[in-house]
Amino acid sequence: MAVVVVTDSAASLPPEPVAELGIEVVPLHVLVDDRALREGVDTGDIDYTSSAVTTSAPSPGELRAAYERALERSNGDGVVAVHISRQLSATWAAGRQAIRDMDAGERVRLVDSLSAGLGTGLPALAAARRAATGAALDIVYDTAVAAAGRGRAFIVVNRTEQLRRGGRLSTAAAFFGTELVTKPILQIIDGRLELREKARTRSKAFTKLIAAAVDAAGEDGAAVAVQHLGAAEAAETLTAQLTELIPGIHELITTEFGPALAVHLGPGAVGVLVVPGGCGR
Repeated sequence: MAVVVVTDSAASLPPEPVAELGIEVVPLHVLVDDRALREGVDTGDIDYTSSAVTTSAPSPGELRAAYERALERSNGDGVVAVHISRQLSATWAAGRQAIRDMDAGERVRLVDSLSAGLGTGLPALAAARRAATGAALDIVYDTAVAAAGRGRAFIVVNRTEQLRRGGRLSTAAAFFGTELVTKPILQIIDGRLELREKARTRSKAFTKLIAAAVDAAGEDGAAVAVQHLGAAEAAETLTAQLTELIPGIHELITTEFGPALAVHLGPGAVGVLVVPGGCGR
């Protein structure tokens, strides 16, 4: 067989490459009143502005079951699990506990993507593509770690209230988002969500967002992803501009944020994720 890649639903991967490459996706949970919806599995109305809606990580048991399925599918070749940043979710910690419970030794490798959304999904995609070539476990693992290390994520949100409420943004950084007249541009650094800068208007925020992404992409080609929540027109415009400004784009994905991230980012959020050097397509 071949090494199997596991990720979580916060990776926001489109269904086509997931199916094509045999990636195992473990759902995060969105808690709505007394219901726990499994992202990508269960359906239900979600009010992304409600303080009563929150999220939770998969349990160690859920992750263990996924890792065991993947290990069996690999016929012992091994598993590489690429998860949302441990600074933003308990998923990585639950994965570590799951591996301990399995006593799988080095056959299941855990990777902190240092990011979220397609900042997690692109390294998982890079690893799965390398696995599809028949690469050994060490090489697939190193591919995921390298792509995660190169990745850069930038996000514009309308307000930081939901991020503060969920503990995803420091109080000092969130202060800059309390003014109604400012739009914060955020970035993920070493797995932490931090304020990069602020702008007076949404259009100026997008200009700064584009400049940050272009600078991060460099001159040698990159994989690029644009994500949004209820801002399809803005995402389409950003995608067109990035296509013109970033030389040699290897891959371009545009999609919505999944519910688990949308709960914390709020309506109107737009993010750009860049992996210089691409993801092995």
